[in-house]
Amino acid sequence: MTFLSKTGFAYVTIGNVIMILVGLFFIFLAIRYDYEPLLLVPIGIGVVIGNIPGGAGVYADGSVMNFLYFGVKYGVYPPLIFLGIGAMTDFSTLIANPKLMLLGAAAQIGVFGTFIGAIALGFTLQQAGAIGIIGGADGPTSIFLSSKLAPDMVGAIAIAAYSYMALVPVIQPPIMRLLVPMKERKIRMKPPRVVAPREKILFPIVALLLTTFISPSSLPLLGMLFFGNLLKESGVTERLAETARTKMIDIVTILLGVTVGASTQADVFLTTSSIKIFALGAFSFCVATAGGLLFARFMNLFLKEGNKLNPLIGAAGVSAVPDSARVVQHEGLKYDPSNHLLMHAMAPNVAGVIGSAVAAGIMLSFLVN
Repeated sequence: MTFLSKTGFAYVTIGNVIMILVGLFFIFLAIRYDYEPLLLVPIGIGVVIGNIPGGAGVYADGSVMNFLYFGVKYGVYPPLIFLGIGAMTDFSTLIANPKLMLLGAAAQIGVFGTFIGAIALGFTLQQAGAIGIIGGADGPTSIFLSSKLAPDMVGAIAIAAYSYMALVPVIQPPIMRLLVPMKERKIRMKPPRVVAPREKILFPIVALLLTTFISPSSLPLLGMLFFGNLLKESGVTERLAETARTKMIDIVTILLGVTVGASTQADVFLTTSSIKIFALGAFSFCVATAGGLLFARFMNLFLKEGNKLNPLIGAAGVSAVPDSARVVQHEGLKYDPSNHLLMHAMAPNVAGVIGSAVAAGIMLSFLVN
């Protein structure tokens, strides 16, 4: 009996068992259905680790997990993720067709709509702001903002954001079919023009100045995003760009995923607030998707025949890069096997990344204590 009292079996709760099963379910989804495996496997393992009774978890001062959690708690990991994203992102389609940036902006309606909904459900302004950003389907931005506005909710918000990112292929297609008529799903778009290397170099510099002057609080995210892109496009820092988009982002993703997962200890995570956050997250993601689709159809009212947009690309206005763009490509091919929309969808997709970071900066500016 003395031995048993020193093991985790003596202190396990129903909540621990539930969360361990959730962690194993995430791993199952990642391996069996290939749903965001680079995220769900580390998060799933983290959930299991965080719910082993008696383990020194992320909330135990001085523990190894507590030190690793520093990057989440103080918002260190998200900017490093953005650096890697910038180093692997090609903004050519967005540069060639700037009006597609409006679709990324339109999708942010999910963020502000959920902000209002969260307030209606009794959350504070700061908590509502952190929850609302889930609508952008941007895990790093959700972690960055919640670490500043609602540190006690980082785990629930991060898990919700990454869960909906992983479920993009499940959630978005029904909304696309509901809101876009069959005829419009077959619209062919003109190939984007070729973008000159000089334009690619100037874009991250100009975009950095413009977006961060509009939303200075988003500088840690957007500054690193455009810095990473400049490393890629300058042509003289390929070694740095390669490190940022491979080794560095992989290391940070592992640390972020495991520590976020480990923060979901049953006694902290299994609350009514967490259930509300998941419900609001689903609502915000659906609204964001619908906002992009409907705004694309609205834009077509003012575009001449031959220049019209395929409204399906509006679904890529959320910042789940590149998963939303891939879903658009897959859906488009269903209705016309020769209509490739991926290159067009990448424009609102990367615009969504920028838009969600700007929205987070605005929230932070107005809501920080």
